[in-house]
Amino acid sequence: QVQLVESGGGLVQAGGSLRLSCAASGRTFSNYAMGWFRQAPGKEREFVAGITGGAGTTYYSDSVKGRFTISRDNAKNTVYLQMNSLKPEDTAVYYCAVQPKYWVAMNPSSYDYWGQGTQVTVSS
Repeated sequence: QVQLVESGGGLVQAGGSLRLSCAASGRTFSNYAMGWFRQAPGKEREFVAGITGGAGTTYYSDSVKGRFTISRDNAKNTVYLQMNSLKPEDTAVYYCAVQPKYWVAMNPSSYDYWGQGTQVTVSS
């Protein structure tokens, strides 16, 4: 059974940093794309960052480019999201997801496996 477990969320002041982790179990995802999405109250789930399978080419939404960094450790079946210079508008529940293809998709419907989410709250 595939399971994705996120951790690392919390409350931080604007300008601060957090590092999210997503540990996958049940199968190996080294050849699959993994992504981070977020959903704020009353808003649709949106793409934040993605990384291809293998060596990992990265992609970011314009709103986080230059502040967030996605990475993966295939030996640990884990993907990370380093978030720096956080803003109040980054407040949301953050989800990791796996797309069973090499390439990154920005549409949530392309992803087959999802974690339970971790809350990130940025205070002003």
